[in-house]
Amino acid sequence: MDVIQIALRAFFALVTLFVITRLSGKKQLAQLTFFEYIVGITIGDIAAFIATDIENNLVHGYTSLIVFAAIPFLIDYLSLKSKFVRDLFEGKGTVLIKKGKILEDNMKKEHISTDELLEQLRLKGAFKVADVEFAMLETSGHLSVMTKKQAQAATIKDLQLNLPEEQEPETVIMDGKIMLDPLRASGRNTDWLNTELEKAGVKLDNVFMGQVDASGQLYLDLYNDQLQMPQPSQNQLLLASLKKSQADFEMFALETKNPETKKVYTKAAEKLQSTIDQLSPYLR
Repeated sequence: MDVIQIALRAFFALVTLFVITRLSGKKQLAQLTFFEYIVGITIGDIAAFIATDIENNLVHGYTSLIVFAAIPFLIDYLSLKSKFVRDLFEGKGTVLIKKGKILEDNMKKEHISTDELLEQLRLKGAFKVADVEFAMLETSGHLSVMTKKQAQAATIKDLQLNLPEEQEPETVIMDGKIMLDPLRASGRNTDWLNTELEKAGVKLDNVFMGQVDASGQLYLDLYNDQLQMPQPSQNQLLLASLKKSQADFEMFALETKNPETKKVYTKAAEKLQSTIDQLSPYLR
């Protein structure tokens, strides 16, 4: 009887914990505050006692469990209404690097060693402290890093390129089966897909996953990892040919001494460069 009673207690305690977890939202462990972390441990201990201590009063156990579960909901509600409560229970971020200068006092306050700081910077892709303009230790324990302007990678906006909006690829094959709705959403049909599979020399039942991007390229992942998929090369060859032609026009413009001819070559090089900029996202 004791075994059955413990089994039932454990089952209902687990169900209760599941309900509490679902109601508490989808925060990851790294995003929990210290208070929520402590409450979570306490709730787990209470549930363990409810499940295993058959002499314990179930009403008392579940009452304490509900109280500890209700506290975070109350704190979350008050935190939304009051910044003081939010700062009190969630804390504030701490600046560790400001204007390229490491703030040693703040590091001591947060018990962060130099090695730990360097490790966190490396995880953010900043291997040189000299490249860091600003770094803050968030309340979640993560380090937010902003590199200096000259150390940042150039973006499409920086290059002032007019590129089409990126579109989500459609998964048209999954577990060896054609997904008709995503295939229609991609603007293609089963005939096109079967033709592409035939070109690749692959059977449908050997395809674990297939995706189509906005440019119409079909990516295939096979069950048999030993098979090597042929890499598309026509687009790359076309792009390389366009770039070579553009470079030839620029060279001709530099070599010719005729002003009119130079003007024609220069204009052709500029037009071809504009075409390359527009086509590059589809040909890479």
